[in-house]
Amino acid sequence: MKRVKEPIYIDLFAGCGGLSLGLSRAGWKGLFAIEKSKDAFLTLEHNLINGRDHFSWPSWLPKTNHDIKTVLKLYKPYLESLRGEVDLITGGPPCQGFSTAGRRKESDARNGLVNSYLKFIELIRPKVLFFENVKGFTSKFEKNRSRGIVYSTYVETKLGELGYNVQGAMVDFSRFGVPQKRTRFILVGVRNDIYQNAIEKSPLEFFSLLENQKTTFLAAKGLKPRTTLGEAISDLLCAHGTTPSPDSKKFRAGLYIQPKTAYQEFMRSNNVNVIPDSHRFVNHRDSTVIKFRHIIENSTIKGKSIDQNIRKKFKINKHTVIPLSSIKVSPTLTTLPDDYIHYKEPRILTVREYARIQSFPDTFEFKGKYTTGGDRRTKEVPRYTQVGNAIPPLFGEQTGLALMHLLK
Repeated sequence: MKRVKEPIYIDLFAGCGGLSLGLSRAGWKGLFAIEKSKDAFLTLEHNLINGRDHFSWPSWLPKTNHDIKTVLKLYKPYLESLRGEVDLITGGPPCQGFSTAGRRKESDARNGLVNSYLKFIELIRPKVLFFENVKGFTSKFEKNRSRGIVYSTYVETKLGELGYNVQGAMVDFSRFGVPQKRTRFILVGVRNDIYQNAIEKSPLEFFSLLENQKTTFLAAKGLKPRTTLGEAISDLLCAHGTTPSPDSKKFRAGLYIQPKTAYQEFMRSNNVNVIPDSHRFVNHRDSTVIKFRHIIENSTIKGKSIDQNIRKKFKINKHTVIPLSSIKVSPTLTTLPDDYIHYKEPRILTVREYARIQSFPDTFEFKGKYTTGGDRRTKEVPRYTQVGNAIPPLFGEQTGLALMHLLK
């Protein structure tokens, strides 16, 4: 029986590989991935490249981290030669310049990476495309709001000029089994020659497919459409026992107990480790533990930032301090782990707990530093940042199945 060829994709701004992992589970074959950060690429390489058969990787492209602008400059003829060979290009340019969580600047150099994404589309002309970014991508910038750029409209217009029928929508990942309220702008495009051949290949079909398949998809994995934070990470409590951290001196790491929920069982499938990867606890000061314990015990609304009474008591000026709730989904994880306090223990979350909330399986191991600070934040991408920036693999897999339907 003839083997059906796997559809081929390229992952731009791939990060640590959340979307690539999801696509691979949906049956896609990666050609290559572009990621500028050495730290994030180390994680992607460890999990999806070395010793794996996920990416076929062309001989002309060194298997390392790359700046997308450099790739466009040095390998343009090779990229053009891929026309007709690539089914899908995915990408989500770094979102800090658009994010409403930070200072949004129209001049932010990272915003120009949108044009690099568009250039890749122009050179390779995939059959379909997938674009993801933060909610702020659909809003005008604060400065010159009356004439400011709405980047989502800009991208949709440019893709139309390149010959794609596109559709964008806001999608909340918590409605697709991810234990986190994470709303993102998703844009899907189908090349006009394909779109005109069959109306069911409209990008609108992608969003209805996502919605219609989710219950069956999740049920097949033993999962529910909605998973709470407690259901996701209650087997990772510090109270269950600790051991010296395998990768960090002077730190303790958590130990496993038996999984308590279907989500935990799914996340731990095929994992043989006794110590969860990247489950290192922060060494908080005694005063911080006392403060966190008071916040946990006295916050009236969990899952929301602390009230003014607690702020005054501890003289807290930090913009975001959220005591989490075990019976709700997590709020959107940022790259700053000290924005959140564990729902039960007076501490911040570990990288592994972050990863669980983002639906990374426990077999997925993270590389590089745990944290960074100061000016290094603009250059380094430590583990917390890798996870916080990722597309949840569980949503990525559902995305892959819906996108594959557009090719049939």
